[in-house]
Amino acid sequence: MRWVWIDRVLELETGRRLVAIKHVSLSEDHIHDHFVAEPERSLRAMPVMPASLIIEGMAQSGGILVGHANQFREKVVLAKVSKVELEREAGPGHTLKYTAEIERMDESGASVNGTVELIDHTAGGKPQRIGRIDLIFSHIDKNMSGMGFPEHNFVFSETFRTLLQTSGIQVDF
Repeated sequence: MRWVWIDRVLELETGRRLVAIKHVSLSEDHIHDHFVAEPERSLRAMPVMPASLIIEGMAQSGGILVGHANQFREKVVLAKVSKVELEREAGPGHTLKYTAEIERMDESGASVNGTVELIDHTAGGKPQRIGRIDLIFSHIDKNMSGMGFPEHNFVFSETFRTLLQTSGIQVDF
């Protein structure tokens, strides 16, 4: 995984729940493309984090939760985004708070229910729920197609190890 869309894991209850945050910053390149100023139409720039990246932040949070439940022995991949409801955008200076909870887990994978909250530090800093994202993950080594994959866990990279360790979570993968 090249891009990490969470900055820190705040809480981790093995096999049950994970809470992570993402600070949205004006220094991130993708912010400038959503949405650029159009002076000829008198439209000012409105930098926002695209919804697809908010979904990816939840997918990474849920994936870590599912992977951690089995000490990262399984290669966990996102199989399906079952539900997305996002009520507003996140922009520079906001913090996104992802809460992922395992609904069901077995040897083939897991389903995760997620909520997204937005913390606006200029408006009191109280988290406001802005959405729900439900996901299904697969353990690809247990796939039904019979396809083989490399032995090493290519899903959970060194970047994820660093993220978890700087969040106070010890990992061996």
